[in-house]
Amino acid sequence: MLLLLRSRSKPTTEPRTRRQWGAERRSEPLSIVHPVPSGAKITWGRVGIVVTILSWIGYVVSTIVREFIDYGGNFRFTMEAFSYLVVVTFLTFSALMYLVARQGALLRFRDHVRAPRGMIDRHFADTTSERLTVLIPSYAEEPDVVRLTLWSAALQEYPDLHLVLLIDDPPAPTDPEVRAKLEATRRLAPDIMESLAAPRERFQASLELATAELASGPVRRRSVKVLLKEYRAAAAWLEEMASAEDVVDHVSEFFVDQVLMGLANELSLTALALEAALEQGGLPDSGRILELHRRLAWIFRADLTSFERKAYGSLSHEANKAMNVNAYLGLMGHVWRPNETAAGIMLDEVETPRPGDIVIPDSGYVLTLDADSQLLRDYCIRLVYYLEQTENQHVAIIQTPYSSFRGAPTRIERIAGASTDLQHILHQGKTHHNATFWVGANAVIRKRALEDIVEVENVAGYDIKTYIQDRTVIEDTESSIDIGSAGWALVNYPERLSYSATPPDFGSLVVQRRRWANGGLLILPKLWEQVRHRRHSRTRVHLVELALRVNYMASIAWASFGLLFLLFYPYDSRLLSPLIVGAALPYFIAMGSDLRACGHRFTDIFRIYGFNLVLLPVNLAGVLKSIQQAFTGEKIPFARTPKVRDRTAAPGLHVLVPYLIVLFSLLTAWRDFHQENWGNFGFAMFNAILASAAISAYIGVRASFVDMGLGVLNWLFVEPKPKAPAKQVATDDDTIDWAAILYYGDRRLARDLRRRGDRRRRLRRSEG
Repeated sequence: MLLLLRSRSKPTTEPRTRRQWGAERRSEPLSIVHPVPSGAKITWGRVGIVVTILSWIGYVVSTIVREFIDYGGNFRFTMEAFSYLVVVTFLTFSALMYLVARQGALLRFRDHVRAPRGMIDRHFADTTSERLTVLIPSYAEEPDVVRLTLWSAALQEYPDLHLVLLIDDPPAPTDPEVRAKLEATRRLAPDIMESLAAPRERFQASLELATAELASGPVRRRSVKVLLKEYRAAAAWLEEMASAEDVVDHVSEFFVDQVLMGLANELSLTALALEAALEQGGLPDSGRILELHRRLAWIFRADLTSFERKAYGSLSHEANKAMNVNAYLGLMGHVWRPNETAAGIMLDEVETPRPGDIVIPDSGYVLTLDADSQLLRDYCIRLVYYLEQTENQHVAIIQTPYSSFRGAPTRIERIAGASTDLQHILHQGKTHHNATFWVGANAVIRKRALEDIVEVENVAGYDIKTYIQDRTVIEDTESSIDIGSAGWALVNYPERLSYSATPPDFGSLVVQRRRWANGGLLILPKLWEQVRHRRHSRTRVHLVELALRVNYMASIAWASFGLLFLLFYPYDSRLLSPLIVGAALPYFIAMGSDLRACGHRFTDIFRIYGFNLVLLPVNLAGVLKSIQQAFTGEKIPFARTPKVRDRTAAPGLHVLVPYLIVLFSLLTAWRDFHQENWGNFGFAMFNAILASAAISAYIGVRASFVDMGLGVLNWLFVEPKPKAPAKQVATDDDTIDWAAILYYGDRRLARDLRRRGDRRRRLRRSEG
């Protein structure tokens, strides 16, 4: 049996990213099912929550209140005490929310019982499941990255699976390299369909033969032998594909070992069980044999295609992922006829299709999947099985919060991945308190729930449907509030079934984290509206749920400004107290324990602290963008995280600020040393050391000076903007653009024509 559990992780070509010292050595991911936490771990989690609350109360009474009672205070001390208490309170609140969410996750992991495979197979055999459409938005992505995502989704076991790659690149680029990259992306879907053709036909024919044979008589050994042969053939096909794959990095290694070989091992295990049944004389019943035949047919049955919204003038061209998905969602369930106009190709809805029309079938479920994510083998079938249970009919969105790919070759990717694994745990805990947020990288959504929140706007005679709001760049968070306001629920499935890439360098991480920090404050009013609506309808809103939601949307703002105050303002030493450390200690101990449980190191808590220090300007920039957007009402352009193999340059200011943090911390430490203010001295030195280590490890001293130099050059160099050519109705050869006139009917065009005619008449009179 051990021979069946094979893997293949040895690189076949030179790795594309050079491994750094201190990078992650472990490449195998954690188990799909979380280990059951011990009773002691759950008990200590409760103790940590109580200690945090009591320490904060003790600090307020023993330090703040006592100082005012015993000594009073002038205006400066009063303002310092007030601001310091506000900062400490907000930071303690975030630490408390971590412990509360973590405790909810532990309880969910303890109570989770994985549905048996036979029960799932029986459900889908007895139930006609609705179509599942997988939407994979892609913009300027590396084709080999998108290919792995497509394959991981195409090999999902589901009765009716349809994959659509939503290509958002400009449809006609002039750059040869960009054009070649786009053509390679366009070929992905047909290439995968061609690769799946042979196993699809084989296993579908085998299913039909087995259905006819078992309908005419009882199960015979021959039927089991045929099924055994088919499972061995399917496993061999996957193993052959795995052997042909180029393992060039930890992401492709994951694809080979966990997606391809993971599925092959599972099929081989089923073959082993069938072989044992033949040897022991106990044959499965006819229903089970048909279920196993259907499983093979469903694995290789996926239908793949691609769609480009920018090829059609009647669809929204807003530059963000949300509207890319919305454009296709708005077309589903209808027949569309392309119509050539002066404004481009328009899609007109028709009732009866004819050759050349675009038929986009509707779907009961929609799976949104980022182009740099991968799904494990039974993601779809388990999540849809959960949705189709009677008690879960109110659930609109179910997901498994993504984990990070292991074996990161850079230090910053390893630490960013560690924080991602912590977020996976916290999101699981939010579900325990009914505070789930759609994370965005992957989710199965009921199409019916999306229809409940759709907004329709008529633009130039065409309806633009918005299901997922694009007002902010964290569209998944805002959509979570919309879904909840419509009476639906969101759930995190308590298993690790999805993985997503982490930016490999500081420059690309800046783009991602600045996007994450933007928009939370703008969505808070929607949350208050939802709370008022639920209270009006007599639906209870638990305080813990509300606290977790507010912390999720606003904690980046208050944590960034709070840390800024602690770093740069010299607070009075009388405000310091060991109770502050007591309030923070359970948080750091719990985080270290969670890091170890996720395969990281306990000491990574210090690396994550330094990581957050160098990200301070990034988070502040995102928060300030939210404030700017609140005043201007303008949409913030969606900045996609670069999916490139080489280093991405970071903005010079974001690199400069971490150096300023180090210098100012050293200056503060020097001043506090001479003033014998040992508490502030220790805090300043702690920040200086960790920030220096983070700059060296995550940005790189040489790279940081290069980025700051580029920032200065970009600031000094202003590229002249070319003047936009004026629109003309007639060309130099007096040819009138009749198609534009007939389509637009613009009175300005008519005025231009009249002026041109007047000029001609004046010329004729002068010549006469």
